[in-house]
Amino acid sequence: MIEVKCTGHAFEREISHILALFYQDPDIAFVAEWQQPEALQIELALMPVAGGVRTHGVLRHGRYRDEESCERLYKEGGEKGERRTAKQAINATLLNLMERYTGLEQGWGILTGIRPTKLLHQLLRSGRGREEAHRYLRSDCLVRPEKLALLQEIADRQLAVIPDLYQIERELSVYIGIPFCPTKCAYCTFPAYAIEGQKGRVRGFLEGLHYEIRAIGGWMKQSGMPITSIYFGGGTPTSITAEELDELFAVLHESFPGLDRVREWTVEAGRPDTITPQKLEVLKKWRVDRISINPQSFSDATLAAIGRHHSVAETIETFQLARQMGIDNINMDLIIGLPNEGLAEVQHSFAQVERLLPDSLTVHTLSFKRASEMTQHKERYQVASRAEIARMMAYATEWTRAHGYRPYYLYRQKNILGNLENVGYALPGKESIYNVMIMEEAQTILGLGCGAVSKLLAPASGQLIRWPNPKDPKTYNETYRQLVAKKLQALKEIYFGGGATAHA
Repeated sequence: MIEVKCTGHAFEREISHILALFYQDPDIAFVAEWQQPEALQIELALMPVAGGVRTHGVLRHGRYRDEESCERLYKEGGEKGERRTAKQAINATLLNLMERYTGLEQGWGILTGIRPTKLLHQLLRSGRGREEAHRYLRSDCLVRPEKLALLQEIADRQLAVIPDLYQIERELSVYIGIPFCPTKCAYCTFPAYAIEGQKGRVRGFLEGLHYEIRAIGGWMKQSGMPITSIYFGGGTPTSITAEELDELFAVLHESFPGLDRVREWTVEAGRPDTITPQKLEVLKKWRVDRISINPQSFSDATLAAIGRHHSVAETIETFQLARQMGIDNINMDLIIGLPNEGLAEVQHSFAQVERLLPDSLTVHTLSFKRASEMTQHKERYQVASRAEIARMMAYATEWTRAHGYRPYYLYRQKNILGNLENVGYALPGKESIYNVMIMEEAQTILGLGCGAVSKLLAPASGQLIRWPNPKDPKTYNETYRQLVAKKLQALKEIYFGGGATAHA
């Protein structure tokens, strides 16, 4: 139980985010007067002073008492700049208090957002030099040196892979969501429905997807915007049949202009139990140049516990089959912190990865997503301690560097174990362009299909407008015509009419 008393400000949402870095599902009450003597009591006061703000923080719990104050000067004029500085000052004071009280150091400081690399790019694009950008992240955001070094390494890698990253808003990328999987994984909240018994909805969904592709393709021919990358996700796109996959690619090539100039085609073939020689032949026929085959773990017991109905042997066999059939850019995903796994199990998984040497490797830290089976029934899933999670991630960092992999994209999630991060590593020249695009939000992403989210970057204002498609096949099948009409109208207004239409 935590009681918080705010004086001179109302940053309750931000305070909740900082406290969640230290406690899982904290019970927080914002009070005018103390109610529970046994609660952890935190008082945070904000006082304007000449040229800035002064914050004062007090933490009490039983006999423990600590006081912390810090001063932050406004960095820019105007009400918006003042509010940002005040919020940073309150967050920094609270972080200092909680680090001293718990003994936990937060490497990301007060940053709680998903895309810290995007923030660094924004600072650099705004005209700040590297030294000034780093000083801001260290002093104002309290980012620790090792995380700041990781951010800069990734930003440098992205600019080497995509030299026109800061001008790429003149192009767009396409995401195609196919919402079916063999089974639903326990940690997953993506739109993914067990395909068994769904044949009618699969057919209806594909009819709607073909319609959406043709309609959006017409707009793309009108707009003349080049396509940077195309990414098939879901779900697991290879859950559909080889014939259905082939027809989908045919519709794409009939409808979209300039596909010979697309920089990258990726298909998430994440579940090894969906991959067949026939489907790989389809991918080769249409010149897909990157796929994912995702083990998540190389422990059969773990795979069974999280609902992945395939074996480690199937993962290895499928990977080797793809290599034999000429697929030369394969990604693998591993998840740190899966139930009943510790450092020994993670070391075993990396030993198996070493036998295969995929071209890229995405290392996720387990996140308890609100709607997942794992979150709904936490008592069934025993996960490692914060200290063990940190050791596992440190091992992953050391292993990838020792084997020639370099980090090229990063993102964070709420309720991520150890307040860590997800990092994509790749051998030189094997980085995923789409992964950089979606994480740095550098251009429009057109989302087509079930559960796909379009992120439209308005050229005049730079405003990012979010357009989600329905998550379940039934609703998508019933509404795709109306959905497409509204999306086309929004695209016309944003790109040709100078306006912007938000859609929730």
